Amino acid sequence: MPSPRRNTEGRPLSASASSSSSSPGSPAHGGGGAGRFEFQSLLSSRAPGVDSTCARLRASESPVHRRGSFPLAGTGPSQAPPPALPEDDRMDLNPSFLGIALRSLLAIDLWLSKKLGVCAGENSSWGSMRPLMKLLEISGHGIPWLLGTLYGLFRSDSWAGREVLMNLLFALLLDLLLVTVIKALVRRRRPAHNQMDMFVTLSVDKYSFPSGHASRAALMSRFILNHLVLAIPLRVLTVLWAFIVGLSRVMLGRHNVTDVAFGFFLGYMQYSIVDYCWLSPHNAPALFVLWNQQ
Repeated sequence: MPSPRRNTEGRPLSASASSSSSSPGSPAHGGGGAGRFEFQSLLSSRAPGVDSTCARLRASESPVHRRGSFPLAGTGPSQAPPPALPEDDRMDLNPSFLGIALRSLLAIDLWLSKKLGVCAGENSSWGSMRPLMKLLEISGHGIPWLLGTLYGLFRSDSWAGREVLMNLLFALLLDLLLVTVIKALVRRRRPAHNQMDMFVTLSVDKYSFPSGHASRAALMSRFILNHLVLAIPLRVLTVLWAFIVGLSRVMLGRHNVTDVAFGFFLGYMQYSIVDYCWLSPHNAPALFVLWNQQ
């Protein structure tokens, strides 16, 4: 008996025919093939731009796009940046070592000056010593020194005396000039506990840095020690006078400690300038001829 014909899969043709008759596109599936065909025809009949529009909508709904679609607070172009703080309101979070050191020294200077101002007023702890301190103030003032030097120049009858007094006058004028210029540039106010009852003041005398009395005392003491022959006790008294004049400026409340310290340094250096530019009949003959005619 001949065997039935088989297809390539090894199944009988009758089985394959029956299976093909019951394929999804056959009416035996209740029209399922016709429904799928209609759905595919609907997809193919869409407009060309519909698929791209749907892709964009799906992409816009993704979490990544949503996170990036909203700008962070404060980064939008519509919001203006916060205004910068004024220079005085900014807080320096990293001050330099030099700035810290200077502020510390200034605080110590103000504290020590207030502690030493024991003669600043009549009601101070050493208020009874105030007249003596004011007498020392007059002894270091520029006017008595200038008047005394001019009187000595008019009365002197020797070339050596005129030469010393001429350079003393030059030193006093140099001191007045330098102290005035520095006070006008620095403009440091006098201590708050000072009483403005000083002897013959000028407009720049409302400033305290440097101390003109201290610079003049250091200048005069060094000048006298180098150009006058004095005994040792008188030399000690000269140095002691210069120191007490500077101390009296702090005790009276006229100056801070740093004002007096810089005044001493300035007066010491001024004498070096005078000694370097020493006036004599050889380098300044016109000045000495003028005083001879007087």
